[in-house]
Amino acid sequence: MGTLNRRRFIAASTISLLAAPHIARAQAPTIMKLGTATINDPQHDWVKIFARHVDSASNGAIKTEIYPASQLGSIPRMIEGTQLGTVQAWIGPPEFLTGIDARFSVLGAPNLFVDTNHAQLTLQQPAFATAYAALGGNKGLRAIGLYATSPAMFTFRSKVENLDGFKGKKIRVFASAWQTEPLKALGATAVPMSLAEVLPALQQGTLDGVMSTISQFTTLRFYDAAPFAVDAGHAQVSIVTVASKRWYDGLSPALQKVVDEAGRKASAEIVAPNAAFVREQDGVWAQNKGTITRLSPAESSELRKMLDPMAARITQGKPEETAMYDLLVKAAKETRPT
Repeated sequence: MGTLNRRRFIAASTISLLAAPHIARAQAPTIMKLGTATINDPQHDWVKIFARHVDSASNGAIKTEIYPASQLGSIPRMIEGTQLGTVQAWIGPPEFLTGIDARFSVLGAPNLFVDTNHAQLTLQQPAFATAYAALGGNKGLRAIGLYATSPAMFTFRSKVENLDGFKGKKIRVFASAWQTEPLKALGATAVPMSLAEVLPALQQGTLDGVMSTISQFTTLRFYDAAPFAVDAGHAQVSIVTVASKRWYDGLSPALQKVVDEAGRKASAEIVAPNAAFVREQDGVWAQNKGTITRLSPAESSELRKMLDPMAARITQGKPEETAMYDLLVKAAKETRPT
């Protein structure tokens, strides 16, 4: 090679190195299995948005694989796999993580949010978001995504038009004090139960109702057995994504940043499609002869008074849970619409 050609080669090589991506493509990419129990809904969409950002920003160093509809097992098995590192991330309602750390389910606290948009702003408030992301760190988890999905609602086998209608009812909830305690105040019986058992229990009359979201009511076709929904306006439902801390800690700092940034972006980008999906489910519910009753202003005020003491009772003697709840309340006040 002549002197001139050699200089050109060196110059071209130098330019190529300077222009190379910050994260070099790995010889064998790190696999990131993402599991969720649902399919073709905002949870599934969040995963797809997240995967797109990770695949792009990691330059192929992380290869995402999406497993919806419980392909990786039941929710408890997916969470266990995430703790162990055989699953790299799980997405779903934080109440499923209550047994790992009760602070995860504080998002279901009543009387905090004006609406879903207010809840979303609260969850993204920096101080709260940072504290929440650290939950589960000593149990093998790291929260990498969080968004508010829709109001918590009830649906019943028989029509319920006011608070008195809750008395004596057996209602399926998550095994979280933030869901069981309000039902006790209403004179109802809270029944924690796996999702697969809910529809048969409604059909057989073992359950009188379910507390969840309109989206779950429609996708699981609860309108056939329990078509009478009640929007109590007392709480919002959120969705969290937790990554395996063992897997995350094994990434380079640059790839950890990719994962964190992708989680933040997905949690922001899901807001509009999630809102559109929820509006669509209202229509699906109505088309299938489901009804929605909203409490009167007087009933709503009475319910608020009944639920106000809940937080103090649930967090009593639990300083860490109290601190997380207080941080959530502070964030909700700062982001409350004027």
